[in-house]
Amino acid sequence: MTAWLSLLAFVLISGASFWYLGIGFGDLLAAESRGKMLDYAVGFFPPDTSAAFIARTLQGSLETLAISAIGTLLAAFMGLFLAVPAAGRLGLPARAAARLLLNFLRSIPELVWAMLMVLAAGLGPFAGTLALALHTAGVLGRLFAETLENTPPEPTLALRNSGSPTALAFLYGTLPGVMPQLTSYTLYRWENNIRMAAVLGLVGAGGLGMMLYMSLSLFKQGEAATVIVAMLVLVAIVDALSAWLRQWLGRSGS
Repeated sequence: MTAWLSLLAFVLISGASFWYLGIGFGDLLAAESRGKMLDYAVGFFPPDTSAAFIARTLQGSLETLAISAIGTLLAAFMGLFLAVPAAGRLGLPARAAARLLLNFLRSIPELVWAMLMVLAAGLGPFAGTLALALHTAGVLGRLFAETLENTPPEPTLALRNSGSPTALAFLYGTLPGVMPQLTSYTLYRWENNIRMAAVLGLVGAGGLGMMLYMSLSLFKQGEAATVIVAMLVLVAIVDALSAWLRQWLGRSGS
């Protein structure tokens, strides 16, 4: 009964949302609209395969890959740094402050961070890298903190009782046991960040997204089609590599 009531409430809310926003699919499916969309879509074929533009696309792909990789790596270090107090390892006040900061970082979308970083650091890949790092640090920090909270404390306590400093006890007692899971989380976020890095260029953060924005702004659909294909290929490669690495980590950890 509860499931049916939930479904009915969802349908009613969806219908009210369509009415409130004034969304009508009839206009989208009208003959004139279909013709305009078809004409625009045809303009994407054939893609631009000139040697000069292919070279620029490869450079943009490498830039997008670098933005995502460096942003994710920085986020992993920042997330781990904040995860230690967020997991309660340094007391309740530090736990509350760290969790508040992590919530703040991940609550702001990457595109908003990118716009702020473009204003602060200027156009280019540096702004995109910072935007990805800040948002992803909030996401990874929360995941890392939950992992640390569920980690048995005995190895770390044994090292501390034997006279080891707190930092070394964490480094040798806790970190080796959770490193495969932390790495898996980081690789998964890298998969997401390679997609987002391609989008951040739309606000001037460099990479393929910036090339796509320029091509579409100049109504060069052939160039845009080439950039979109490059995005798809790059995402597929990173997804496959990340999935293989996570499987390898799972086998080596078992």
